[in-house]
Amino acid sequence: RILFLSFCLTTLWEYAVFHVAANCPVHIPLAGCSFGGRFYSLEDTWHPDLGEPFGVMHCVKCYCETQRGRKGKVLGKVSCKNVKRDCPEPSCDAPVLLPGQCCKTCPKGDADRKQVEAMFDGFEYFQEKEKEDDLHKTYNDRSYLSSEDISPGESRTDFVAVLTGVTDSWLPSSSGVARARFSLTRTSLTFSITYQRIGRPSRVVFLDSDGNTAFEYKTPKGDSDMICGVWKNLPQSHVRQLQAEQLRVTMTTATGRREVIEGKIIKHRALFAETFSSTLTSEEEHSGMGGIAMLTLSDTENNLHFVLILQGLIQHRERDSPLVPIQVRLQYRQHVLREIHANVTVYDTDFAEVLTDLNSRELFWLSRGQLVITVETEVQDPRHISGFITGRKSCDTIQSVMSSGDALTPGTTGGVGSAFFHLHDNGTLDYQVQLVGVSSEVMGLTIELKPRRRSKRSVLYDLTPEFDRPSGRAAGSWSRLEARHIHMLLQNELFINVATAHSQEGELRGQIRGLLYSGLEAPRHEIPVPLAGQFVAPPVLTSAGGHAWVSVDERCHLHYEIVVAGLSKADDLTVNAHLHGLAEIGELDERSTNHKRLLTGFYGSQAQGVLKDISVELLRHLDRGTAFIQVSTKVNTRGEIRGRVHVPNNCEFRTKGEVELAEFDDLFVRDPEELKKDPHTCFFETQHHAHGSLWTPNYNHCFTCSCQKRTVICDPVICPVLTCSRTIQPDDKCCPMCERKTPKEMKTPERLDEHPEGCYFEGDQKMHAPGSTWHPFVPPFGYIKCALCTCKGATGEVHCEKVTCPALTCSRPVRRSPSDCCKECPEEDNPPLEHADMMQADGTSHCKFGKNFYQNSDNWHPRVPLMGEMKCITCWCDVSITESQCQRKQCPVLTCSNITRREGMCCPECQGKTNTHTYTHTHHAP
Repeated sequence: RILFLSFCLTTLWEYAVFHVAANCPVHIPLAGCSFGGRFYSLEDTWHPDLGEPFGVMHCVKCYCETQRGRKGKVLGKVSCKNVKRDCPEPSCDAPVLLPGQCCKTCPKGDADRKQVEAMFDGFEYFQEKEKEDDLHKTYNDRSYLSSEDISPGESRTDFVAVLTGVTDSWLPSSSGVARARFSLTRTSLTFSITYQRIGRPSRVVFLDSDGNTAFEYKTPKGDSDMICGVWKNLPQSHVRQLQAEQLRVTMTTATGRREVIEGKIIKHRALFAETFSSTLTSEEEHSGMGGIAMLTLSDTENNLHFVLILQGLIQHRERDSPLVPIQVRLQYRQHVLREIHANVTVYDTDFAEVLTDLNSRELFWLSRGQLVITVETEVQDPRHISGFITGRKSCDTIQSVMSSGDALTPGTTGGVGSAFFHLHDNGTLDYQVQLVGVSSEVMGLTIELKPRRRSKRSVLYDLTPEFDRPSGRAAGSWSRLEARHIHMLLQNELFINVATAHSQEGELRGQIRGLLYSGLEAPRHEIPVPLAGQFVAPPVLTSAGGHAWVSVDERCHLHYEIVVAGLSKADDLTVNAHLHGLAEIGELDERSTNHKRLLTGFYGSQAQGVLKDISVELLRHLDRGTAFIQVSTKVNTRGEIRGRVHVPNNCEFRTKGEVELAEFDDLFVRDPEELKKDPHTCFFETQHHAHGSLWTPNYNHCFTCSCQKRTVICDPVICPVLTCSRTIQPDDKCCPMCERKTPKEMKTPERLDEHPEGCYFEGDQKMHAPGSTWHPFVPPFGYIKCALCTCKGATGEVHCEKVTCPALTCSRPVRRSPSDCCKECPEEDNPPLEHADMMQADGTSHCKFGKNFYQNSDNWHPRVPLMGEMKCITCWCDVSITESQCQRKQCPVLTCSNITRREGMCCPECQGKTNTHTYTHTHHAP
């Protein structure tokens, strides 16, 4: 298997490499659709992007349709349709087509625009209608998180559920109570569950609106009262049910008396502000009662706001009365500090209140987890539930990356600080800090507030006495956190600052913030690997820093999580669309060839995944501590930050031939009689071929054929351009090869005896000679010129990377063919092509475009499914390069303000009168 991930995927052809030729280090979803380099959940909708010169097809809407296979397995199938016929009829006489839109709208009225936007409401995940009566505005409208700090992929919506025993069953109810918090990102639902008065649950089950099992999570064994998990790749139908509060969650114990608790998942605005919480239980056996309290402090005053969600406290016989009186008490041990009397409605037992002006003793007991909140019904037979108030519990990790770019006076030192924290119920905060690459001696290490002025810092706690200068580490506990400090910690309002002899105000600084639980097996309780520019070879004075958690599981798979901070704004723009770069792992042994394996390319500040099929050599380096993780950007392509990784493992003795049980099905050759019965089988050259199979046809070994559901597609082999001085043409190969050096000419002799046969590449299912290079084959798209694979003869591994595009001297480069990876200068700007650039393997005198072949000088308008003939784009065949070239019609640049586009016309024009214009060679997507 290979490891490949391109920097940016812009066309469907490039997308094919990403999903098939890549051994992608992320979790492969069980159900969904892959299209255009992205994964879509079931029932997602989107506009396809076909790349230049076609662009985004705004009048086509694709849909990930749910299907079931023969064995009942849920699959995803992409269905696309033209939605132009669904456009509403504009009410004005002269409608215009706005950029990026499919339907024409009236120029000055927005009624039609809203109607068009309504068609695509399903595209957005997080459309929330706020409840007016949820909470007071000052309680909810918080701005702790800056939108600049959250990338689109990190946006999330939080939900909560209270789980109690079922009381309407003939079985005895449970006394157990659980509080579950959920965070919905674009594709996954992360959950953190704490439970009391019940044994360790064996499984967590999500039920849909019909009561059917939507997802089941088997809880690992342990003695913790916390369950952490992730439901990956939610179908869009379940996302809608979650948003509509139609999903339920149940937990079941396996040992002793079987108990079941369940609750409804709801969306609550209090979750965003919550910093303290309490789980309320009853001392009665089999009561089925419980509840939770979500609490927070005011921003400036010592007021404690709270919301109660109660379940099972109101009995059936009390439902005849519209209101039920309750008493809420705040207690320290047996002493009542505050008391509130109120009524709750029968069908909505939520209750919100504010305890004003907490005194210093009450705040101290709150910080130590010693306050109790009690709720009791004031009826003839009163019932009550209660629980201790502690800092909010979660599976998220409290951590910080300190970089010179985030210092009060930003710099570029190449140093980094890494810290992670654990908050206990009694208010004690454990911390571990690691500093590397600082420019001078560390003079101070402090936890601070955000300063109101650059020159005036507010220090809360000094970690300097615990800092060990030789190791660069500090470890200890902050045992005097005030309630306000806990509140600010859990609202991401605290910072950690590193002062040095050269930068006494601070050389490194980082925000202390929660990192959402990922579900990976990387142990966050251990100090992460610091990633610094000083560790890059040669060192890089960068403003960025980072850290990574890395582990190897029993299957010898590598789990990793990476967090980056401090990239300058200029770097961010250069990197393009907030792409923070490529994460790689490799060997530090400078005597070796210093192999690197791509982990992932990532946006925002975080990257995570699982890397499989690691070579024994790399596992050995991980075990010995001679491996590294590196993040590269476009500014520093050879590495921006790097860190040394030491992960002890027992994988060195694993043989390369080991195959997981799940892969056995792919190893057996199917019976010919069974192939004949399969409706997706292809019959070609007197043989049956299974769907998805590849083979070389008998009529020409310079073609590769694939079977795609009864359709045979044969593509001519595309040879890579060789840069060596001496080439050879093997008799059994289609493409020439570089002549290999003899062992005497090699600086580092290759161990040819280990892999004399070369490398097996799963993309084209062929063996490749040691040292050979080729473009990967990906059905049904054929050969991908955007990637180049190489067989490493010494290890038998295949390394694929994106083709590096040459620097162009022309001002307006174009992509000669939609399948091309690199742009080129137009014909008038290009010098005569060299023979090596013209070399193609098939030797034919025609051009292939889609499934059609064209002769030299032929020209045509391409046809796009669902859209028909693209009359504004002209393609022609240039036999000198055996490739099709396509170009959008050149439109004039209009200087008028009132621009319109008439039906059937390729270019916009001025409306009502003729204006001056200039011509340009810039090509715009339709």
